Amino acid sequence: MPDEPKASESQPAFDPGHVPVLYSEVGELLAPETGQTLLDCTAGLGGHAAALAKRLGPSGRVVLFDLDPGNLARAEANVRGALCPGDPASARVDAVHANFAQAPVWAQQAGVRADLVLADLGFASTQVDDPARGLSFKRAGPLDMRLDPTGAITAGELVNTLPERDLAEIIFRYGEERLSRRIASKLVAERAVEPITTTDRLATIVRSVVPRRPGSINGATRTFQALRIATNDEIGALEGLLGSIKRASGRLGEEDCWLAPGCRVGIIGFHSLEDRPVKRAFAALVQEGRAEAITRGPVTAGDDELRGNPRSRSAKLRVIRLGGEPGPVA
Repeated sequence: MPDEPKASESQPAFDPGHVPVLYSEVGELLAPETGQTLLDCTAGLGGHAAALAKRLGPSGRVVLFDLDPGNLARAEANVRGALCPGDPASARVDAVHANFAQAPVWAQQAGVRADLVLADLGFASTQVDDPARGLSFKRAGPLDMRLDPTGAITAGELVNTLPERDLAEIIFRYGEERLSRRIASKLVAERAVEPITTTDRLATIVRSVVPRRPGSINGATRTFQALRIATNDEIGALEGLLGSIKRASGRLGEEDCWLAPGCRVGIIGFHSLEDRPVKRAFAALVQEGRAEAITRGPVTAGDDELRGNPRSRSAKLRVIRLGGEPGPVA
């Protein structure tokens, strides 16, 4: 099984700012079949789900989860058109505004058994490119970082209220930033003078204590990543989903199990904090005989995709197949 399978279909024409990563690889490795049910844990703008929906056909079903209500509405419209081109209103599509960690409970309550599960842990271009969301330091904006605009806490609240020790721990744990203590100390000193409320001020403060070396990433990158992860409890949600998959793998075939026997699960991570737990969880399921490894090692973007979509450079896709008789390895 090669790490980079050949594309079975060409890359579609998307808006330049939004190109689903590993588009062809997701379709090939999840291998959707007519009439199956897809649970997309992170719908985004619906690029992956719409492509898979075309292969599920009008008898298929798609459940979309996303924290961003605006993106969720766009994803639902895209998927409806792909699932039932002639009559989108009749398409079996559920759009759920919730964290994907809640997907198993929702599916059980709704009587849904997924044949395919996908989680693309990156965030949509509409979010990162919007200064008002505060996810990037490239343009000035409020220090928000919530993927769900109705979320209870913003990154600004964390920066301005957490004790120095807790702030340093977040930056070290979720940003893997070795200068976390120095950064936290500087942030606490600066917020005492004036609250830190914008992305550009935060970035300037962090860069003032992080030396920039030629060829290295921007000094504020790791701190911004850490605060975004903490604000949205991203690692907690991922661990919750992986735990639910493990529990379901021991109950395949039972009436109230949210995963169908033979379900394929694909997760795309973008940094080690995401990929490591996925790697460990999938390896454990395979070792225990509960799953078959569809990918041996992470699938990454090929040269053509890297040239056309630089955001794909850190994407890593892992896929397993739960229970049932072993199927063909893509």
